[in-house]
Amino acid sequence: MTFTEVMERAAQVFDALGAAVLIVGLVWSVLLAVRAWRGEGGRRGYQALRESFGGVLLLSLEVLVAADLIRTVAVAPTLKNVAVLGLIVLIRTFLSFSLQVEIDGNLPWRRAMTSGAAHIARAARGPGPAGDPE
Repeated sequence: MTFTEVMERAAQVFDALGAAVLIVGLVWSVLLAVRAWRGEGGRRGYQALRESFGGVLLLSLEVLVAADLIRTVAVAPTLKNVAVLGLIVLIRTFLSFSLQVEIDGNLPWRRAMTSGAAHIARAARGPGPAGDPE
């Protein structure tokens, strides 16, 4: 097996991992939302679904970008492929930024740094004292 074939397989593994993160994350997010909905009502259930699945989408985008990077740099490093990769990264960066703003409700420079995993953990914990989700 050549290096190019190994890297193509690695990229396929990252693609599959990204899809698995989406599927498992959706199921997990729905379970969290149902738990929150039963305990605290529909508004908190929707908020839990939005926060947890938003974090899952961010994580999945990062994994899929890794797959594209492997494929472009190691498998077929042509100028056309690098340009396509740049466009994909630009689009996914915009999507990640938009998702982060949607999840937090404010711009990134107006809040402390948090990760997609922090959003999932916060949604899993549920609201703090006095019904505050933080």
